[in-house]
Amino acid sequence: MWTWNPEINDVKWRRLLVVALAAVLLLGAIATYSLLANRHQSDGTRGAVDEPAAPPTPWAEPQTNVSLRATDAETFAQGVAEVLFNWDTQQMTTPTSTTELLVAVADPTGESSAGLVADIANYLPTEEIWLELRKYETRQWIEVTSTEVPDQWAIALEQAGDELAPGTVALTVRGVRHRSGVWEGEDVTSEHDVAFTVFAVCAPTYPECHLLRLSRLDDPLE
Repeated sequence: MWTWNPEINDVKWRRLLVVALAAVLLLGAIATYSLLANRHQSDGTRGAVDEPAAPPTPWAEPQTNVSLRATDAETFAQGVAEVLFNWDTQQMTTPTSTTELLVAVADPTGESSAGLVADIANYLPTEEIWLELRKYETRQWIEVTSTEVPDQWAIALEQAGDELAPGTVALTVRGVRHRSGVWEGEDVTSEHDVAFTVFAVCAPTYPECHLLRLSRLDDPLE
């Protein structure tokens, strides 16, 4: 069975996706939390404030209510997106629970778990930033607009031969990432288009889908 062992199989993966996505396993830095993460200047004083937007609309339930048990790859990828992007600093002490939820549905062989943890970390605030975001009652959620198998995945499958476990699939998720919080007593919001690819393995290898890896944020398979 093909695995994601970082020392052995990254070479296979780069060869597998040489046409599709040569840099898919490189670990990128988390996208800048421009709205609320860095409101202090280097001397500790407050910086400029964006004009308050309209109060945010009600958002989805916290990701702890999202089920990741799915036999359909598209449904599974959408669930992964919700768990990964839907968080509330007032309801969660740290972002660790997000990592735990996703690792719980990782490939049961455990071969991809270490790389997956690193992938997830690129999407979440560090604990230091999380504590800062809590001061502003920051929360985030995603509005998924599309989930589809990228065209380049067909090329990857052709190149992989029997290296991939049956049922291994890539789903590129696109959506709008929303953030809201409170700044000086006013509700502020922002939104940003995002895209990423979920690599999973489903039937016939497993009766339910399991998560292998994630691409870098905004660097999906096309």
